[in-house]
Amino acid sequence: MTDLPPDRLPWTGHVSRIREARDQDAFAELFQHFAPRVKAFLMKSGADATLAEECTQDVMATIWHKAHLFDPTRASVATWIFTVARNRRIDMLRRQRRPEPEDLPWGPEAEPDQEDALGLQQDCDHLRRAMGDLPQAQRDLIERAYFRDMSHREIATATGLPLGTIKSRIRLALDRLRHAMNTV
Repeated sequence: MTDLPPDRLPWTGHVSRIREARDQDAFAELFQHFAPRVKAFLMKSGADATLAEECTQDVMATIWHKAHLFDPTRASVATWIFTVARNRRIDMLRRQRRPEPEDLPWGPEAEPDQEDALGLQQDCDHLRRAMGDLPQAQRDLIERAYFRDMSHREIATATGLPLGTIKSRIRLALDRLRHAMNTV
């Protein structure tokens, strides 16, 4: 470990002791130092306190069980832990967005009442007009992103435009559409 850069040395010994000897004292010190920081990181990234606490516990358990995967030549312990935290947060967000099987409706859905159907039709007509009012370049990008389900990177490749331009135009188009839909 002496050939590691100085910024990679702190905490590396702790992870080694966890990996090699399942050293609970080393883990307790690592936990005491990193758990509050991971929780704060998760809360700053938008997690509520409960989700951040749950995710932090999961991250630290992962560190205990997967200490053998840590490679000090690739990253510092802090970088590794925060990467695990970031990935765990993404996994939790995906799970929250995906409905559980018991939450899915079974059988045919009830027909919407006439008032709801008329309101939906009017919203669709209004959106169609708002889309028609967009500049052609923005309308094309919105259609590719939302109707053809292309990623921003795929759109950039297909159009030859820089990724930043794609993102800017889509953001501007969505702002215009949002404004048009709110002025109903």
